Amino acid sequence: MTDRASDRAPDGAPDGAETPGAEPPGAETAGARSSDLHPPGTEGSAPAAPTSDDGVDDALALVGRPQAAPSARTASPAPQDPPAPAGRHRATPWPEARAIAARAGAEAAGGRRGEAVPLDEALGRVLAGALEALTDLPPFDTSAMDGWAVAGPGPWRIESENAVLAGHAPAGALADGDAVRIATGGRVPAGATAVVRSEHARTESTKSSKSTESTKSTESTKRTQSTNGAHDTNAPTPGRLHALRDVVPGQDIRPRGQECRRGDRLLPAGSTVTPAVLGLAAAAGYDALTVHPRPRVEVLVLGDELLAAGLPHEGLIRDALGPLLAPWLRALGVEVVGTRRIGDDAEALYAAVTGSAADVVVTTGGTAAGPVDHVHPVLAKAGATLLVDGVKVRPGHPMLLARLADGRPLVGLPGNPLAAVSGLLTLAEPLLRTLAGRPAQDPYRAVVREEVHGHPYDTRLVPVLVRGAEAVPLRYNGPAMLRGIATADGVAVIPPGGARPGQSLDVLDLPWPATVADAAPDGGCFT
Repeated sequence: MTDRASDRAPDGAPDGAETPGAEPPGAETAGARSSDLHPPGTEGSAPAAPTSDDGVDDALALVGRPQAAPSARTASPAPQDPPAPAGRHRATPWPEARAIAARAGAEAAGGRRGEAVPLDEALGRVLAGALEALTDLPPFDTSAMDGWAVAGPGPWRIESENAVLAGHAPAGALADGDAVRIATGGRVPAGATAVVRSEHARTESTKSSKSTESTKSTESTKRTQSTNGAHDTNAPTPGRLHALRDVVPGQDIRPRGQECRRGDRLLPAGSTVTPAVLGLAAAAGYDALTVHPRPRVEVLVLGDELLAAGLPHEGLIRDALGPLLAPWLRALGVEVVGTRRIGDDAEALYAAVTGSAADVVVTTGGTAAGPVDHVHPVLAKAGATLLVDGVKVRPGHPMLLARLADGRPLVGLPGNPLAAVSGLLTLAEPLLRTLAGRPAQDPYRAVVREEVHGHPYDTRLVPVLVRGAEAVPLRYNGPAMLRGIATADGVAVIPPGGARPGQSLDVLDLPWPATVADAAPDGGCFT
């Protein structure tokens, strides 16, 4: 950057939009290891020998003017890969690398049994089997409203002042012509034909009185009233109930089994347990749910130049990936068993990789071919098989995926922070998703607001702000930068050659909601 003006977005573009003054896409930043630029690799190969770096050529190819949009009359041929240097393998195309990672996760999940966990520990987990109702819902006829349970046509005799409350059984069956107060959720008494809402009814009080007729006549009347289900005329009674609207049989009664019957499938296997799912499971009779085990992941941070605290000094820089990776991985639904800082020590790395008790090992840095890049030699010594050794994506092309001798996956992320994020989205997320039994999350589509420079041969991942149906590329998108991704709503997938304004692109979601405002209250720039 030459001055502050060159660091601003163009007029009319939001802060953080990509500008010509930004770092050339795919170029490595100063201070990054040059050996992290290009890895060797092919799927299924053993770790390859170190090769020469061609990062300068790639950077020069991106600095030039962006490619023009293809003519409507003349179709432009797709960019072709340059010949691979002698002794170097071709990297895996980005979509293929994601598919390989998903298959590797599914293979690693084979034979893993579900585990039963209490409802209060199941949030965010994935159902290992279908959720089937253990009872009818509702389990009995219930009132949908506060009001009166009535039997037959009205007006109705009010049976008593004792209401039927939720959680309490009614005193007995209603005789034809009777009514009783009932609360929402209360069990409807046997014999009731409808519920009349309180606001749709009126009561007529009747004062108690003593009969002036003979005892014989009174006894006869009592017997008659008893036969009709009425109360003694000498006893106090609230009177009668009148409906203010027509009453339809069954109205405001939730019949037993209205939502489901016992044995009905409520949710399929693979469903994520949300708060609503927990409520449904509890209503359906569950105290615990059978879910897929959380993948256990250990993170190994490599690099002698990394500081765990304090300000950078004397060639040392802060470790950004240690604090970033564990919560990112947890957001993907895994259990992070630990983050260890290994440094540039091949023997320590070998011991950590082969001795880890985690289901998946994630390393950062050391995936290329420099003098202290030990990941490839350690994997070869450990008898690992490379499934992906380099991906045609920027940033992050030195990423790799390996299967250790005991079948456990290892994801090797590049050391540059945004390149490591690219590796998370490309390899770690598909692998861990299928290992955890989660269904695939398809990218959503958005129209890019402005032109985005592309790599001539590789896919490019660019942090974006999503505003409505538009994606706005963020400016700070160099391999070593986190300022752009920290304010992003997603990551746009830029095809080889770049994207023109108005072009529809896939956008990868991030595992957290966007929470950063477009601009600071003082007018400062977040991006």
